[in-house]
Amino acid sequence: MSNDPLLQPFQLKHLTLRNRIMITSHEPAYPEDGMPKERYRAYHVERAKAGVALTMTAGSASVSRDSPPVFNNILAWKDEVVGWMKQLADECHDHGAAVMIQLTHLGRRTRWDKADWLPVVSPGHEREAAHRSFPKKLEDWDIARIINDYVDAAERMKAAGLDGLELQAYGHLMDQFWSPLTNDLDGPYGGSLDNRLRFTFEILRGIRDRCGEDFILGVRYTGDEDLPGGLTAEDGLTISHKLKESGLVDFLNVVKGHIDTDAGLTDVIPVQGMRNAPHLEFAGKIRAATNVPTFHAAKIPDVPTARHAIAAGLVDMVGMTRAHMADPHLVRKVIEGREDDIRPCVGANYCLDRIYQGGMAFCLHNPATGREQTMPQTIPAATERRRVTIVGAGPAGIEAARVAAERGHAVTVFEAADEPGGQIRLTALDERRREMISIIAWRMAQCEKKGVTFHFNTVADAGTVLATAPNEVIIATGGLPHTEVLTAGNDLVCSAWDILSGDVKPGRTVLIFDDAGDHAGLQAADLISRTGAAVEIVTPDRSFAPEVMAMNLVPYMRNLQKRDTTFTVTWRLHAVAREGNRLRAVLGSDYSDVTRDRLVDQVVVNHGTRPLDELYFELKPLSSNLGEVDYEALTTGGLQTLAPNPDGAFRLFRIGDAVAARNTHAALYDALRLVKDL
Repeated sequence: MSNDPLLQPFQLKHLTLRNRIMITSHEPAYPEDGMPKERYRAYHVERAKAGVALTMTAGSASVSRDSPPVFNNILAWKDEVVGWMKQLADECHDHGAAVMIQLTHLGRRTRWDKADWLPVVSPGHEREAAHRSFPKKLEDWDIARIINDYVDAAERMKAAGLDGLELQAYGHLMDQFWSPLTNDLDGPYGGSLDNRLRFTFEILRGIRDRCGEDFILGVRYTGDEDLPGGLTAEDGLTISHKLKESGLVDFLNVVKGHIDTDAGLTDVIPVQGMRNAPHLEFAGKIRAATNVPTFHAAKIPDVPTARHAIAAGLVDMVGMTRAHMADPHLVRKVIEGREDDIRPCVGANYCLDRIYQGGMAFCLHNPATGREQTMPQTIPAATERRRVTIVGAGPAGIEAARVAAERGHAVTVFEAADEPGGQIRLTALDERRREMISIIAWRMAQCEKKGVTFHFNTVADAGTVLATAPNEVIIATGGLPHTEVLTAGNDLVCSAWDILSGDVKPGRTVLIFDDAGDHAGLQAADLISRTGAAVEIVTPDRSFAPEVMAMNLVPYMRNLQKRDTTFTVTWRLHAVAREGNRLRAVLGSDYSDVTRDRLVDQVVVNHGTRPLDELYFELKPLSSNLGEVDYEALTTGGLQTLAPNPDGAFRLFRIGDAVAARNTHAALYDALRLVKDL
């Protein structure tokens, strides 16, 4: 047997968990019609096959009709959920993993204009900032109804064959009862802490009575709201003891903080640039004080940190949820002694930010996650070895090289720069985003293991490519910043890339025109404002940096709001002219013909990139497919067979920003879905 603390089994009541690694409750927003159908099941089964001990499905599965999901959650109040959950549980059990679910009523953490347009409910009238709904204050019949809904939902989960469940009590209705900030009720459910906990204990007793002693039951809860007037760490410890003393709870799943604002949510679930495992010691204190089986997850992205959590006795089960989105085979690689092959989570939080904007959770670093039905997590070998030549060693090019090498092809990569990385290397110069470089470093390590040949400091032309006698040519040359967006004065501006690379030094008063809305604009603003300069970020959008999304925005705002920074929305930069040794910037509006002027030292434009595609068009007439892509085959997993030019010596494709400015995930997905079938 292994001596690795992570690989030791854990006995949770009658259930033996095969190791100490779990996926905590989370909602990747894959349900269809509120049901965990094939995509959802494939996602969890992939991780069960690879050895995870416990997969906790369905963050925030809804127990009541008046708890409409604000993103695509499982509807546990519907009877039809039983069959779908049974299929998921049975298949995960077949691979040795335990399966649980998280049940909740969102309370005020939703919107009244979703689903059936029922009023949002809470123990008080205070609105949650994040979802903006003013709640109805719960009546006695509401409370009785919702308690019964919880118990009914739990019974459905037992009928589906799940091993147990947890109730959510941070930011949702249960915690809204607990917190003095949100509970204005009188009588049995408001006032003293015991009264505020009554709702929870009535639900726990109801589930225990209905589902029996063998059904495992836990609570995921905040041990400290970290808000003035809210639940304190002392309150959290008292609540922990009361949960233990009730005899109704088999495990505690501890978090710290509050999630009613973007900033609060980001502290509970930290993103890149923030400290790893910030609440692990806090969870350890709860475990030490209660001696109840304790689970915890909050930016535990790597195996050494997880191993420490178990070895130091801080927790009994360590949650590595986003880490399993990056690499679903994490546990298998630990078991096989291949930790250096684990694809690292870079904390980009593309997964969570997407669901909070109504999309599915996709991993920035692993485009196969959430697409397990169509994209392989392990690349299959090709039946025929081919020569693949790739131009460009940014994320798209290196992913293409990795996948082609895994297929068994002979791969050659040309890169004009002296090292790989493209835009990611530029992004990672920012200390807050340095974790991004792991996207490149992991792929380079995999390529080196598979014998990929790299030629750096090489500006490839058609002759360079043809000299490799390729069967397949992939152009991944990326793009260059596009700043010629003005009616006059294009020669007077610089790009966000110029600032980030250090090629242009920051001015003292700077206007940043951000029409792309991505990280580059905010990174440039952060870097410039750090020097003490006055910065104004101007965007024609209704909100600034819409591509950065909510949780990734938080660290930027914490920096920029401390400095001399102004945010101006709904204005577009029209022209720039010299005025003495300064620049006059003319702003206009899409809404009217009004204009405004700014007198500044420097104008920075962030307007995306335009493809570096000269080599592609030079090679296009020499290729058998003339660069054409069969989109039906590409999107359904078919083979690329188009050959309008049968005299061509090779097939030609381009991917990533060499096609059009998009993002890192799109570049990696381009490469994976094309090359997996070459």
